[in-house]
Amino acid sequence: MKVFVASVIASAGIMNASSATAIDMPALAKKDTCTACHAIEKQIVGPSWMDVSKRYKGATEYMYKGKSYPLEDGLVMKVSKGGSGNWGQIPMPINDPSGAKLAEYKELVQFILSLAK
Repeated sequence: MKVFVASVIASAGIMNASSATAIDMPALAKKDTCTACHAIEKQIVGPSWMDVSKRYKGATEYMYKGKSYPLEDGLVMKVSKGGSGNWGQIPMPINDPSGAKLAEYKELVQFILSLAK
């Protein structure tokens, strides 16, 4: 019986953790309509953010348009300037042509990378 109760409690904790992750999605992701193409745990148009986090877990560099950057800087550029080829044929659109939101996108990238930890 104790094993069953522990199982139920553990399952509830997992469900709550999943719900908390969805609630904790940065406001910028909603405001800039990132959620139209991305979800935390499932692929929509682009990859899930959990898949992105898992892919880059432990990585220190990111190749963007043939040049190597520190991981966070490279991913911020990808979010800001768009691109294609990393996750299939559908391109990520340009989200910040002026570069005015780089600090906000850095926060978003840090959130995404933290998901698989």
